[in-house]
Amino acid sequence: MGRVTAPNQALPVPPADLPGTLGALRAAGHRYQTVKQELRHNLLARMRSGEDRFPGIVGYDDSVLPEVERALLAGHDMVLLGERGQGKTRLIRALVALLDEWTPVLPGSVLNEHPLHPLTPASRASVAEAGDDLPIGWLHRSMRYGEKLATPDTSVGDLIGDVDPIRIAQGRTLGDPETIHFGLVPRTNRGIFAVNELPDLAERIQVALLNVLEERDIQVRGYQLRLPLDLFLVASANPEDYTNRGRIITPLKDRFGAEVRTHYPVDLELELALIRQEADMVAEVPEHVLEVLARFARAVRESPSVDPRSGVSARFAIAAAETVAAAALRRAGLLAGPAGASAAGSASGAGDATVRPEQPVARVGDAVSVTSTLRGKVEFESGEEGREIEVLAHLLRAATAETFLARLAGLDLSGFTALVAEGAVIETGELVSSAELLRQVGTVPGLAKALDRLGLGDAPTPEQAAAGVEFVLEGLHLTRRLGKDVTDSGRTVYGGRS
Repeated sequence: MGRVTAPNQALPVPPADLPGTLGALRAAGHRYQTVKQELRHNLLARMRSGEDRFPGIVGYDDSVLPEVERALLAGHDMVLLGERGQGKTRLIRALVALLDEWTPVLPGSVLNEHPLHPLTPASRASVAEAGDDLPIGWLHRSMRYGEKLATPDTSVGDLIGDVDPIRIAQGRTLGDPETIHFGLVPRTNRGIFAVNELPDLAERIQVALLNVLEERDIQVRGYQLRLPLDLFLVASANPEDYTNRGRIITPLKDRFGAEVRTHYPVDLELELALIRQEADMVAEVPEHVLEVLARFARAVRESPSVDPRSGVSARFAIAAAETVAAAALRRAGLLAGPAGASAAGSASGAGDATVRPEQPVARVGDAVSVTSTLRGKVEFESGEEGREIEVLAHLLRAATAETFLARLAGLDLSGFTALVAEGAVIETGELVSSAELLRQVGTVPGLAKALDRLGLGDAPTPEQAAAGVEFVLEGLHLTRRLGKDVTDSGRTVYGGRS
């Protein structure tokens, strides 16, 4: 794809006080800067002001971002090297914010030529002819970014350009730049161009980028068109492909000034921060449930059953949080229907039409669905074929137990075990309402402290309290203090000693 803009978003309108002619631009004291000078200048300005240099980038403050900043300050084109789902494209797109918000251009120039630095003979002639009266336009930084996903069918014409036979038929010669239909790279002149998954680009196509990176000119069908392009070129690659001999030609590797290695979040807090920032959750997901999902993602990433070369994307944990939230919303929707109202009435002993509607709050039991819906995001080792869901389910139980111990270790939960020891059984499940679950538990010593430890506050809603109760019950089962069975109808029954 080319430039990236939000769907249906109107293009920014330049402020009325910007110069409208070349003479006014000169009178305003404007100075021409290359893209790399512009990035360096604005990065230093943000450093001095203390402003966030890369908004929205989580977990890279002490590792990746310093290397990226050194590459920008040095004026080096760079490769971001990392497994899938490490935020490489997100980081590349964040670089656009370091460009000037508005930059002057020659109106109608497909190369975004600067009025003080025209490239093509036609543009130079226009500037010479009109002089200070030449009208100029202004380009927003959001339009100065180009991006291409490298695929085997990408052609030199897509990236660099090709001869336009119609213009040749009109009488122009090959020596005329007007005969060229420019590709994505020159059309992003005076901007940032990204090549995603560079190793997937055919080697003969990679050759076309050699001059762009070093000599800053382009060649089309053996005809050398001397256009000094002004670009910051950045690429992303997976280490497995990048180090595979022949996948990236050696001269191209040599022309990138910096290679920056990305990584997954290094600790649990960063994983949680990433989920909170990126997940679009349609229901409330309590912190202890998010922690289970974050630990689960990290466990999958470190599991010997999973192929480490492909990695486990950060999108795995994000999608898990969204799936759990959707399960909570589904429960609330079903319990609001006729079947749910009937169940609520029988649970309360009467068909009271004023029963409080269930609010969507996720519980730890909702995470079970993640093991089946997200298994396609994980590449397993060949010996694990047919055991994918079993492996994920085991890792999810381990993550739940770890979260239980981390959150509630040392807390007296004997009230729950005593309740069951007296012969009570507690049913929960996907379609068990919070009111029904809390009715079964009743008043349990230690419940308030447990809810407080889980961050649910002094006055949790019934749905939040039910989420806390279910987590305690599941944690007690996983630490072998409660028995657990699953009925044919899918309900979970806690009771007895395991």
